[in-house]
Amino acid sequence: MVRYFARQYARRMGRRVDVIPSAVMDALVAYSWPGNIRELQNLVERAVICSTGDRLDVPIPEISERLSAPQPGSARTLQEAERAHILEALKDTRWVLAGPRGAAIRLGINRSTLQFRMKKLGIERSLA
Repeated sequence: MVRYFARQYARRMGRRVDVIPSAVMDALVAYSWPGNIRELQNLVERAVICSTGDRLDVPIPEISERLSAPQPGSARTLQEAERAHILEALKDTRWVLAGPRGAAIRLGINRSTLQFRMKKLGIERSLA
């Protein structure tokens, strides 16, 4: 598909794209393409426009950032979501567990339940 789109857009623009580096192909294959085929088309079109010479230059760091960043709606385990939610509440309350402004009240659970969950999820306050 990448080669097809590159040839198609290069022909339209009166350019020539003969080389697609293997690092570019590897990055493109590793990406999940949540925007489907249109996202790939747009990326290749932009790469053809920005490329100089006969080599397709694709911004690999941009693709790498997309790979490492969690996608909206990406699946997390329930434990990961619970851990993140508890950590957010603890940070917001400056690690105060109980009391009217504590994390337990904010989470809608008892202090002892919060402590149990923290222990189960391996959440400890660092003293650094």
